[in-house]
Amino acid sequence: MKFELPQLIDSFGRIHNNLRISVTDRCNIRCVYCMPEKVEFLPREQLLSYEEIVRFVRVAVPLGIDKIRLTGGEPLLRKDVDVLVRKLVEIEGIVDVGLTTNGMLLAPVAQRLWDSGLRRINVSLDTLDPDRFLRLSRRKGLEPTIEGILAAKAAGFDPVKINAVIIRGFNEEDVAPLGRFAREHGLEMRFIEYMPLDAGHLWEREKVVFAAEVLETLAREVGPLAPAPNQDPRAPAVDYDYLDGKGRVGMIASVSRPFCMSCNRIRLTSDGKLRNCLFALDETDVRGLLRSNAPDAEIARALVESVAAKWEGHEINTARFIQPERAMHSIGG
Repeated sequence: MKFELPQLIDSFGRIHNNLRISVTDRCNIRCVYCMPEKVEFLPREQLLSYEEIVRFVRVAVPLGIDKIRLTGGEPLLRKDVDVLVRKLVEIEGIVDVGLTTNGMLLAPVAQRLWDSGLRRINVSLDTLDPDRFLRLSRRKGLEPTIEGILAAKAAGFDPVKINAVIIRGFNEEDVAPLGRFAREHGLEMRFIEYMPLDAGHLWEREKVVFAAEVLETLAREVGPLAPAPNQDPRAPAVDYDYLDGKGRVGMIASVSRPFCMSCNRIRLTSDGKLRNCLFALDETDVRGLLRSNAPDAEIARALVESVAAKWEGHEINTARFIQPERAMHSIGG
């Protein structure tokens, strides 16, 4: 399959090779920074089928897509997601397939995911305190989350990356305990600055615990750190290694150090909308093209045009910033 179309490149010269695919908007917790307490989920028929997802990826690969990350909602709520993983891994040109999960359903399926060809997994864990876990997620689930993390490690995933969103007034005291937990179990900790993607539009800059503050806490209470060598300049995280060689920490400083100008990612929502930025205000309807039997060239052209129209950056730090109507769970993390 060949197209007389350019690479996935925008007007700022950014080349896109990383596609994040949400397989469901459903979730079994209700994190305050991600979704509302009460939510009406999409009807099943509005979600892309696995066959539609695979077809879209096959169209995207000749344009330069070679990395896939499956997200949600909670992707493990989608039945037989390991089957989708296997189908994606088998596509010639795909070199990497990852998955982001809250971990609560991970323990029973970790080995199946590994056997299907999945090699990268990120687990969201914002606190090790059961009461703060309940306050942040509005559901119980700390114990199965930790069981899922350890099961992934036992299945062969290395590293297992742990994502933590730190919010002032909620869980800033968890920075050091999470750092020590990751070192103890051979995990890679990643701290993410709190972003304005909550359903209630209640984000306040004062609640952001900046990456520099997190680093200071880790260096003081866990161990000294230094920038890791040979970093990928297009990766969202800036990595740091402990000087004693016992672990790595990633900082995703979306607010204090935006990395928009090195962004190589595009997103496909569970209902088949293509978004060229996490904070995009416009979407391209891919589901309509897929279900109307549009030719591959038309789908490819829509993808190229979406990337070409990508803006310079999200403008969180300016008065021009407009929060998208979709919350994080609906966009895909």
